[in-house]
Amino acid sequence: MSLPGQLYKLQQIDIELQKRQQELSEIENQLNDNRALVAAESKFTWQKQQLTEAEKEQKSSEWELEDLQERVKKFSDKLYSGMTKNPKELVSLENEVKSLKSRIGKKEDELLGLMSQVEEIEAKVKTSTEELERLKREWQQRQENLKRRKTEVEAELAELNEARHGLAQQIEPAALSLYEQIRLTKEQAVAKVEQGRCQGCYITLPTSQWQKAKAGDLIQCNNCSRILYLE
Repeated sequence: MSLPGQLYKLQQIDIELQKRQQELSEIENQLNDNRALVAAESKFTWQKQQLTEAEKEQKSSEWELEDLQERVKKFSDKLYSGMTKNPKELVSLENEVKSLKSRIGKKEDELLGLMSQVEEIEAKVKTSTEELERLKREWQQRQENLKRRKTEVEAELAELNEARHGLAQQIEPAALSLYEQIRLTKEQAVAKVEQGRCQGCYITLPTSQWQKAKAGDLIQCNNCSRILYLE
């Protein structure tokens, strides 16, 4: 294999190395990205708190209603027992019973509203619970897939690095140094020659230049300075 051919092959390995390194970085980012799960857990926790508060409010309203009902019973028993003879006191008892019944009506309406609110929040909590469980299953499956792929990519990187090291040892130090120097400023240091054009900058090359590249000489493009390679 010619020297430009070796450098072109080295470049192909470097391109694959870069791809695998980028993939590995993306995998690691995804392994640490649990934002959707955290957001779902936060939503679920908030709704559970809402439900707890609504249930407490409902229970408190039920106790208040029971208290009002007991007071109505107490005053009604006193009113209709026949033991109270004083007309003024009877009127007072009637007014108290009427007032309490009015409060009971309002409290029952309030309680119905609270019960409806609790049912609504319970439905939301149920939906959030199912959603959270689904996300947890998906997260776990994704973690397993990503970890498996990470292991594969790390193995591929090890093989590519070994191949690169072996090939680099076969290349003349001066040529390897030139290759690395060009890579500092350009994405690719070696450019193919096709139909007399440098595929790095697409400039038509002098015939003598691409003929030397075809012969295996280490030639650089006059325009972009890339090393020319002709199969």
